[in-house]
Amino acid sequence: MKYLLLLLSAIHFLNLMGQPNCNTFEGDCKKACEIATKPAGGQGSRSSQIKFDRALELCPDGLAYAYMQKAVPYLKRGDFITWKQLIDRAVAIDPLGQLGYRGWCRFQFLRDYQAAIDDLQQLEKLMPGNIGYSQNGDYHLKTAMALCYKQLGILDSAILILENHTSAKSYEPWAYEFLHLGVIYLEANKVDQAILALKKQLDANDYLAETYYYLALAYQQKQSDLLYKENMLRAKDFYNDGKMLFDVYTTMVDAIDLTQIESHTNSWTN
Repeated sequence: MKYLLLLLSAIHFLNLMGQPNCNTFEGDCKKACEIATKPAGGQGSRSSQIKFDRALELCPDGLAYAYMQKAVPYLKRGDFITWKQLIDRAVAIDPLGQLGYRGWCRFQFLRDYQAAIDDLQQLEKLMPGNIGYSQNGDYHLKTAMALCYKQLGILDSAILILENHTSAKSYEPWAYEFLHLGVIYLEANKVDQAILALKKQLDANDYLAETYYYLALAYQQKQSDLLYKENMLRAKDFYNDGKMLFDVYTTMVDAIDLTQIESHTNSWTN
């Protein structure tokens, strides 16, 4: 399962970031495409950005790829204003190809949850069915939409989206979906459903401290003291082994830290 996830993630990433076929363009836009797709230093380098500037001078209204690639370094540096100016141009040119990316980044980096929902709902109208995956390949965009509702406190909508997504005939378990569904159930005081979802997460991918942590909290609410302690101690072991939610650029939704675990385990020995 883990190898399948990695393969699908790689395919999605290549589809998103892959170079366009310049033969689909004509005239100045074809020349611009050829310039934009030539190697020129690393991402965000001066030579790379100059390359995209040259391409966009030739084809300012037809090359979404150049706007998106030029925007990425600004996003990573935290210059969200410049990033948005550029990515908005890319979306205007190619909404089908760029809305999912902008929506994901609004969720992951900007924490602009309503704007992310708006982008993903617009994408659904253009592409009914499978709307695709996050740029990093870790999330289906339906899950990202559900997490936006969760962060806005609209738990019923978050639950409905994830329940429909995970019960579809074509559904294949992704990396973290049942973990997040379990947490949302827990926040909605649906403890039994939370336990079932978190156990499904363990069946699909048993490598996260967070799964055991939230499972422990659920058993604590059920007053199952032994299961509460067993799962919290396992969460601590997993965390100390480096098995936790992690992203290079941002703190992931529902990620925990060691102090949260120890606020429980330390009380047992004091």
